[in-house]
Amino acid sequence: MPSFLLLEVLFIFLFSGVHLSHPLQEVHVSRETVGKISAASKMIQCFAAVDVLFLIDGSHSVGKGSFERSKHFAIMVCDALDINPERVRVGALQFSSAPRLEFPLDSFSSQQEVKAKIKRMVFKGGRTETGLALKYLLRRGFPGGRNASVPQILVVITDGRSQGPVELPAKQLKERGVTVFAVGVRFPRWEELHTLASEPREQHVLMAEQVDDATNGLLSTLSKSAVCTAASPDCKVQPHPCERKTLETVRELVGTVPCWRGSRGTDAVLAALCPFSSWKRVFLTHPATCYRTTCPGACDSQPCQNGGTCVPEGLDRYHCLCPPAFGGEANCAPKLSLECRIDVLFLLASSAGTTPEGFLRAKAFVKRFVQASLSEDSRARVGVARYSGELAVAVPVGEYQDVPALLGSLDGLAFSGGATLTGSALRQVAEQGFGSSARTGADRPRRVVVLLTESPSQDEVAGPARHARARELLLLGVGTEAVRAELEEITGSPKHVLVYTGPQDLFHRIPELRRKLCSRPRPGCQAQSLDLLFMLDASASVGSENFAQMQSFVRSLTLQFDVNPDVTQVGLVVYGSRVQTAFGLDTHLGRAAVLRAMSQAPYLGGVGSAGTALLHVYDKVMTVQRGARPGVPKAVVLLTGGMGAEDAAVPVQKLRNNGVSVLVVGVGPVLREALRRLAGPRDSLIHVASYADLRYHQDALLEWICMGSLRGDAPKARGSRREPARGQQPYPSQQLPSRPGPPAR
Repeated sequence: MPSFLLLEVLFIFLFSGVHLSHPLQEVHVSRETVGKISAASKMIQCFAAVDVLFLIDGSHSVGKGSFERSKHFAIMVCDALDINPERVRVGALQFSSAPRLEFPLDSFSSQQEVKAKIKRMVFKGGRTETGLALKYLLRRGFPGGRNASVPQILVVITDGRSQGPVELPAKQLKERGVTVFAVGVRFPRWEELHTLASEPREQHVLMAEQVDDATNGLLSTLSKSAVCTAASPDCKVQPHPCERKTLETVRELVGTVPCWRGSRGTDAVLAALCPFSSWKRVFLTHPATCYRTTCPGACDSQPCQNGGTCVPEGLDRYHCLCPPAFGGEANCAPKLSLECRIDVLFLLASSAGTTPEGFLRAKAFVKRFVQASLSEDSRARVGVARYSGELAVAVPVGEYQDVPALLGSLDGLAFSGGATLTGSALRQVAEQGFGSSARTGADRPRRVVVLLTESPSQDEVAGPARHARARELLLLGVGTEAVRAELEEITGSPKHVLVYTGPQDLFHRIPELRRKLCSRPRPGCQAQSLDLLFMLDASASVGSENFAQMQSFVRSLTLQFDVNPDVTQVGLVVYGSRVQTAFGLDTHLGRAAVLRAMSQAPYLGGVGSAGTALLHVYDKVMTVQRGARPGVPKAVVLLTGGMGAEDAAVPVQKLRNNGVSVLVVGVGPVLREALRRLAGPRDSLIHVASYADLRYHQDALLEWICMGSLRGDAPKARGSRREPARGQQPYPSQQLPSRPGPPAR
């Protein structure tokens, strides 16, 4: 029989790994209180005459890492001590197999010197002879100390795993009036720490690994004896439930194995099944009470309003994390952003299609808006109405006592259900929605209807919406993607629609709504001279339908400009199978003619070359002979899907070098690398996900064109560039920024 079967008992020792970062003492308080404990540890100072001796364990069981943490804890305590020969004296002694005096208490007279010396302490290694170190102090006293004329404080920093007895020398030291703090490191043996510590033990046993907490605990105990005091009289020492853990090796029964008894010879007899055990290292918890100092925090007064979260920064500073509607405001307080004189009626869909949840979202949106935008001296007035089959005005515009009364009325507004007759509601609002507030003439404020709905209308909306706008009502729509198209039809413009994707995103729309309520339509560059050329990719890679959307987009842009020979000139080039000037800069003298010509621009198909088209613009469009005006800012807007742009980098740079600003609008889910190379300066490229989304980038494009003209980014012209003779290259000039500026001459 094999010899390994003759084992009487089989033990397998399995020791699981334990992370040193595991908290071995944990105070059960909120995260906010933990922050206060940490902050308060830096607000306690010790000015009384006292001798403080650090007895630091430098044995192998502690290790170099925990030895460094012990030094760090000692330095943190020193930060609170007024170290000088007449007040606080500090010394240090390291022990392992034998004690070694690092420096006596009378060596240094300043905090900086003591901290520097502690930092330079070198780990000894050896056995853990805590008892020998205590006996050393019993024989010699505190080295360099003032004997018993001042309080003596011994801070023992150890893992509590002494290889000799400690109870008797610790007791004798305490009988001589020495106050002993036992501070654990690594995986301390708490029983030994309690043996070392003075009474009450819970106030004299700490854990150095949590340095701020341990520093606070030590200084809190000293403050009870008037050795230390907190900077603020409002700071208090309070008990908190805490938990201490010990790392123990325990035996665990895994199962049984066959075992034999008798001699090891062939006559061994199978006796029974013997237990099969493993050994594990586990944490055992011990409940305790920890005494810590906390001071009133900056967030205690709850300075953040309207649901904002206060984040303390020390004890006297904080910042607020505000809900979307209050972002950027001090303390999330309502700020009167509606400085314009305006009457606003919120029209809330309350139909079955909207659902009760959608109606509650709309109410919450209006409440948050009111809190963020109105105050007692506000020039804006608000009303609220709901609709389904019929219109019900819950709060007539301006007819409320104050903001709290308005919010109370909103709380009482109930869901009605029924059909979604948005068109009927708009017609009724136009006739009677503003009631007595509908003053006339110069005395009448701007009137705005904000429609909130998530359900498509079951009646016709275009006619009632035109009727409302004809009565000088500004219509704004707030809704989901499902009703975007209908809201655009109602409001008359995509710019008057706010679309949200979820409840939280809805609240993010409040700042945008505030801006729209008080903003007036701004013309493009009506007072600025500009030569503006649009280039449209009419190749097969774009397709006829997408080309039509580009035509519609540039027509919408043109509406923002005062087109005439003295202000803005507009031209159009299309390219695909060939390059064609649809009309030049000086072809049409008015906006109506330009718009008609844009609608008639041909779709070419074929393979397009953006580089060839840009050279065509350089040679045949942006020249004096073809209508370009000397000294007038010039801009080219290239709209393309990105195919065929690989050869365009050099032609783009030629235009920019001669004072023509070029903006590239790349359309498609992925921005092609060839287009990135055309961008030039970083603000000369706009990426649009789809052709249908072009309309949402109109404002950005207008700003690019107009702000460049207003700033005059380009240098002064040196002369007019004329169309070059055949075979002649136009001379280059200095490189220009991408925004419009006068052409180089």
